[in-house]
Amino acid sequence: MEKQTDFRIRSYGRTELAQLYNPCLTPKAAYRKLVGWIDHYPGLAVRLAELGKLPGSRSYTPAQVREIIEALGEP
Repeated sequence: MEKQTDFRIRSYGRTELAQLYNPCLTPKAAYRKLVGWIDHYPGLAVRLAELGKLPGSRSYTPAQVREIIEALGEP
């Protein structure tokens, strides 16, 4: 049986996306964990930068979200 999900590829605030992956953590802790996963996954941070992510960006574009989902799976 497949799991139904309502997740959509769209722009997300960085904390908003982080909390979808880590709903039991505080917003700050969820964001730090997501950043750690992005940094740890081979080439993901580079691909996000190529798609226009700048240091200190407060949101992810749909293209960046798609890259994150492809690397980490859906939240």
